[in-house]
Amino acid sequence: MLIIRPIRSSDYKALYQIAEESGHGFTSLPVNEELLRSKIARVEASFQKQVDKPFDEGYLMVLEDTESGEVVGTCGLEAAVGMEDAFYHYRLGTEVYHSEQIDVRNEVETLTLCHDYTGAAELCTLFLRDTYRKNNNGRMLSRSRFLFLAQHAERFGDTVIAEMRGESDEAGNSPFYDWLQKHFLGIDFVEADYLSGLGQKAFMAEMMPKNAVYVCLLPEEAQKVIGEVHANTRPALNLLQAEGFRCRGYVDIFDGGPTVECNLSDIRSVRESRLLTITIGDAPESDFSFIISNTQLANYRATSAKLLLTEDSDVVTVSPELAAGLLLSEGEQIRVLAM
Repeated sequence: MLIIRPIRSSDYKALYQIAEESGHGFTSLPVNEELLRSKIARVEASFQKQVDKPFDEGYLMVLEDTESGEVVGTCGLEAAVGMEDAFYHYRLGTEVYHSEQIDVRNEVETLTLCHDYTGAAELCTLFLRDTYRKNNNGRMLSRSRFLFLAQHAERFGDTVIAEMRGESDEAGNSPFYDWLQKHFLGIDFVEADYLSGLGQKAFMAEMMPKNAVYVCLLPEEAQKVIGEVHANTRPALNLLQAEGFRCRGYVDIFDGGPTVECNLSDIRSVRESRLLTITIGDAPESDFSFIISNTQLANYRATSAKLLLTEDSDVVTVSPELAAGLLLSEGEQIRVLAM
């Protein structure tokens, strides 16, 4: 069985390996022992914390193959970004220049550094090992976060965002970043991305252009990739768009990839998830697969399985194996979402 659960300190080696495998552009998991151990400790504290309103909590889950005990994937949520460290984006805008005297009107696209998403929740750290990218495992891992958001909405900002990886080559070079490196930052994309992942962001405030950047003055290669996603990220973007996420004109300051957003209560899977009461026994056969989670916090568990649901009943029968995997007892509730 594949079970999603909160990460714990004993998962450090697996997380480090995932950080190595994830490659360039996966800012939330830098290959750095101190940071990864600190991230795990922060997550463990977040799952235990009493929360009146979201602040700087982080919820990182792992996907465990219970047969082998191997950790094969991760998915994460940030409660409210930018509350401790600055959270930068470029906001796309338009400046209009018009002269009646010469009868000329021009609209010029601009990029302005901003902190507009401060306080928003974030979907992050989604990774699945190659050998498990089958049987809807990736869809289950990604969408399981919406069950967690639905169940624990009070722990998250009202707006949920996701940063989509922008275009870069196999060596990690970004066409969008090249001009920034040449004229402002002076360090390469991989190093800047790595420092950002470490939370060492002072150089951004010190070296990034303070005024609006005119897109038309950028190299053509850089202009072309603004708001474009990396080929490997396209399926993730398609999934989020199906949930109601849209780009509102914000892009990443390093690779120009789009950031998409949706109000938490408007996310399709949040709206469509159902709370059901379980009985444990011989589960009837069904052709319909669901993502299923318990309603706990520190002992959160999620997986996928086939269930037989009826529209007029809030009770469902689950097998003893499924109940054990989700740490469920007779009469407890589960949250379900059609796969």
